[in-house]
Order: sequence, then C-alpha cells, then structure tokens
Amino acid sequence: MEQRYLGRTGLRVSRIGLGTLTWGRDTDEGDAADLLKTFWEAGGTLVDTADVYGGGEAEYLLGRLIDHLVPRRDLVIATKAGSVLDPDRRFDGSRGHLLSALDASLARLGTDHVDLWQLHAFDPTTPLEETLQAVDIAVSSGRARYAGVSNFCGWQLAKAATWQLAAPGARARLASTQMEYSLLQRGVEREVLPAAVDLGLGLLPSSPLGRGVLTGKYRRATPPDSRGASAHLLPFVEPYLDEEAGRIVDALVTAADGLAVTPLQVALAWVRDRPGVAAPVIGPRNAQQLDAALSVETLSLPDEICRALDDVSAPVHRYPDQDWSTL
Repeated sequence: MEQRYLGRTGLRVSRIGLGTLTWGRDTDEGDAADLLKTFWEAGGTLVDTADVYGGGEAEYLLGRLIDHLVPRRDLVIATKAGSVLDPDRRFDGSRGHLLSALDASLARLGTDHVDLWQLHAFDPTTPLEETLQAVDIAVSSGRARYAGVSNFCGWQLAKAATWQLAAPGARARLASTQMEYSLLQRGVEREVLPAAVDLGLGLLPSSPLGRGVLTGKYRRATPPDSRGASAHLLPFVEPYLDEEAGRIVDALVTAADGLAVTPLQVALAWVRDRPGVAAPVIGPRNAQQLDAALSVETLSLPDEICRALDDVSAPVHRYPDQDWSTL
C-alpha cells in the first residue's frame, strides 16, 4: 500500500487507515485479529482507536494483538483522549484529565508510546492553551511521537495550530485533524480543509463510506446484518438515508457500473485522493469487508467521473466562502 506523509511532518502512514470504533463491542477478538493481520499483510500501517471506544476495550484488544500477531514497529498507532462519559460534560480538555487518559491508554495498549495522539474534540470550558500544554508534555516526554486533533471546526483548528506554531521548538506542531468526510458529508470543505492545507495538517477522514451508505447496500432496504439494523447504530446511519443521499448514491452506482467496479471502491477512491487528505479511516466489521476496501489501492478515478461526483454531491457554500462582491 502506498505511504503518505502526515501533513508537514516526517511521519508516513498508509493511505488507508484501519479504525477500531466497534472493537470490543460489535467486533470480537477473533474478527479483530483477522482484520489487523489482513490490513498489515496488505501494507497497512495506520490503526486508529480512542480511549472511549468500547469503553476502553478497543485499546485492550489492540494491545493484546500487538507483537504476538503484528510487530509493534510495523504499526502507526493513533489514539484519542478528551471524550468523557459524563452527561453534563461530554469533553474534558483539562491538562490533568488528558495526561491521565494518555497514561491509561498506554497501559491498555501495552506500549510506552503512541505514534499519534489526538484531542478527541474541542472543550469550550478549558482554556485552549491548557489543553495544548498537555500535548506538549505528551510529546516532550516521549509518550506521544506526534499530535493531532479531531472534530475541531475551522476556527478552532486554526487557533490551535497557530498557537503551536507561535513558539517553534517549544511547542509540538500539530500533524493532523480527523473529521468525517465523504460524498455524503463534505462540510469540512467549507473551512476545516482549507485551514488544514494552509497550516500543513494532514486530514484523516472518518466515515469515508458515509457510515456504510455509500456501499449501496441501503438502496432498497436495510440489510438485517448491517449497522443500520442495529438498535445502537441506527441513529448513526439514519441521517444518511434521506432523499438527497439517495440521489448521490444513485449517481455513485452509475459511475461504478461504468467503471466495472463497486460503489465502495469509487466512494473510497474519491475521498482518498481529495486535496489535503492523508488517509481515510475505514471501520470494516470483518476481513471480507476489509478486503473489499483494500482492493481500491489500484483504482484511480478518471477526471470526468470525479467531476460528475463533485457536481452531484456539491454542498451549498455561499457567503462568506464565495467572492462576496459577486453576491
């Protein structure tokens, strides 16, 4: 698998990442082992997790598979901290919480460092400089090799990245931002992606297959074995089952038929090769689904297909994104 630099850093990652959102909950240890081994054998390196996935079980599971199944040195392990199971405070960006969470992640993963440590979301109740000080401590102590953010809107991302650039050498430059991005969700193109490109951060798209909808399997009905048929994941999938999404999926299927490939391959190739993207993070439930996604490695979409998909899925961006003098 092709390797790409993560933003303006020397860290190289596989251009497809393996996500572990369902590990320890819907994905058991046997399936997780098959996924990790298949991914590694295909040249995949980036494995993305978080301290809250499966209530910590995803990290435990990944930690048990490292070394005896896949060498630690062959993986770029990325995890996140900041989300908390507190109905009154969804995110905790305090220095104390973040550093404690990192130590707990390292213990679960069975390693002395993570390759990429990400702030899971912006915490409006904690001064940003305190949150970013935790990043600096994590990197300077060697517990994290690189740092990034996740789910930061445009101004939050720009403020954080600029703060880290304000004192070169004293602060750990941000390497990446992880955001949902697909043909069904192009909101990052408004401000986040331009900011990331300008500041030299690599974008790690999550849900690049539109939460599974871009595989085309929901066109006529909800398959009984799909995430949309799961009580706890239906609210995750349902927003992309509307009429507008159906129109985009129909165009995607037409493009796939014309290329003699699958809708999954077209959708993943489209987002993988967007400007500023380092590596889409996919979340297959089994090795068969992973094989289907990895088959996109040899696919490059023709320009006319890209333009057609761009047009049919184009988000409405008006003031102030367009030249205001023409409005």
